[in-house]
Amino acid sequence: MKQFLANKQILLGVTGGIAAYKSADLVRRLREVGAEVRVVMTDHAKEFITPLTMQAVSGNPVHEDLFDLKAEAAMGHIELARWADAILVAPATADFMARLLKGEANDLLTTLCLAAKAPIALAPAMNQGMWKNTLTQNNVQALREKGIHILGPSEGSQACGDVGPGRMLEPLDIVDRLAQIFVSGSLAGKHVVITAGPTHEAIDPVRFISNASSGKMGYALAEAAVEAGARVTLISGPVSLSKPARMKVIDVVSAQDMFAAVMAEMQECDIFLSVAAVADYRCKTTASQKIAKTAEKLTLELERNPDILANVAKLSPRPFVIGFAAETEDLEKKAQAKLMNKNLDMIIANQVGEGVGIGSEENAVTVLWKDGKQEFAKMSKQKLARELIKFIGSFFNKIN
Repeated sequence: MKQFLANKQILLGVTGGIAAYKSADLVRRLREVGAEVRVVMTDHAKEFITPLTMQAVSGNPVHEDLFDLKAEAAMGHIELARWADAILVAPATADFMARLLKGEANDLLTTLCLAAKAPIALAPAMNQGMWKNTLTQNNVQALREKGIHILGPSEGSQACGDVGPGRMLEPLDIVDRLAQIFVSGSLAGKHVVITAGPTHEAIDPVRFISNASSGKMGYALAEAAVEAGARVTLISGPVSLSKPARMKVIDVVSAQDMFAAVMAEMQECDIFLSVAAVADYRCKTTASQKIAKTAEKLTLELERNPDILANVAKLSPRPFVIGFAAETEDLEKKAQAKLMNKNLDMIIANQVGEGVGIGSEENAVTVLWKDGKQEFAKMSKQKLARELIKFIGSFFNKIN
């Protein structure tokens, strides 16, 4: 389960309770499973553990003040809220939970919680009498009803000498429970095939024709589909990304290689996402030796590669077919034409350039289908992938 935190961006809030001493170990445990952690501390938290300690274990500066002129354009709370894949508050005191429930924004941490669209998880820590108090229990129930995840608490001896519920969960338990937040069953039992990256079409043994694709979007979608419970086959062109776990990965080089791999997986495929930037053309003849640089001009005769997306859409029976359209102009018009001409069920269109799309860490897309569209604002590709898979899963389940 912990593997679902790999590459996740976790914003850890630390409030003023004795359990704050465990927060440093929690950061270490989160980083061990591949998460990046940034820490926000309240004023009272600093009475129990120092910002220097949290900076040392997280590897990032600690955020303390709502009004920080060193933050980006003095709007650091908004940047942090956008950055986070999840906000985890550990320990979460009774006071913090009460303030959050009332919608107060009187420090950096409560402001972040209100500004963020990411899931919020609280790991309560307090005296057993405070935890059992009817007012606290009412607050906890109301927070749950608002979609906030409550992790714990556990029972045992407490710093004050009491014994009972109210101890913050141990760091490893918090990591396990936090990971579960990213797991959904929206695609449980479904086989999802995804293509990613570029293809290389050989000119000679050392040169090739290709597209500028990093594969990041396709890989992020594959990981998000696994989190959604799908059985995933990732068919990848040449990329420099680490091979993802928990899925079948098929490495290919050329468009013809990718076409053959895709068609071999179609018999039991439920959803096909064509994310790869497949080269439209290949050399009609590939030189067996490196072509010497002699003439002023070199003419290459090209021929069309198989259209993987169109061929999958022609199958009968066929999976739910989703294409990608990366365009430099007339984005929606060209994507709509591709949707209709290739008989797709859905297409995801993104504008290339301006800090989004190919090679970037972020993307913004418009999803189009026969009767409508849905826009997704600029965000990290990891976060966008989860949003897209959630949307695709909901759409697919409604029509099946």
